[in-house]
Amino acid sequence: MSVTVKIGVLNVQGAVSEHAIHVSKVGAEPVLVKHADDLTGLHGLILPGGESTTIGKLIRKYGLFEPIIEASQQGLPIFGTCAGMILLAKRIEGSEEPHLALMDVLVNRNSFGRQRDSFEADIFVEGMNQDPFPAVFIRAPHVVKAGQGVQILATLDDRIVAVRENHLLATAFHPELTDDLRMHQYFKQMAESYQAK
Repeated sequence: MSVTVKIGVLNVQGAVSEHAIHVSKVGAEPVLVKHADDLTGLHGLILPGGESTTIGKLIRKYGLFEPIIEASQQGLPIFGTCAGMILLAKRIEGSEEPHLALMDVLVNRNSFGRQRDSFEADIFVEGMNQDPFPAVFIRAPHVVKAGQGVQILATLDDRIVAVRENHLLATAFHPELTDDLRMHQYFKQMAESYQAK
């Protein structure tokens, strides 16, 4: 009998419950992650949106900073949405120090404006069927530059808004705020590949 895929959702700030609901809907088991022990037995980890500087401080406060980096080094799939993309980035435009510094990208924070400038746009994501994805952008970042090993999955007005590097996945938008489950299904497949190793 196959073991259920367990996908953690970092539970310190942001759209935690919305991600957990989507994880359930794609047939995986959501696990809320607030302490290092919660990472045990996971097949994937989602870093939700929120405020990246605050989340960066909270993962240190809860003792998750090093364990997340170590889990990534062991190949655990990690999916960062919006602020999660900033957390994953090795470089952030301006003087800000990177957070987890796992993904070979340079990001621009708040590149689409303030909260009131939030919007939805149909984008095409590589590896999904031809139907556009209804992407929700809220004070969203974008990837300014992607390293050689980084696959660009989606762009909007020449800005890179979805990327993958091996076991790392990041979107500038919030897939958990739509009814479209394809991004979570895509990540579940990454988690299943990890589980099968």
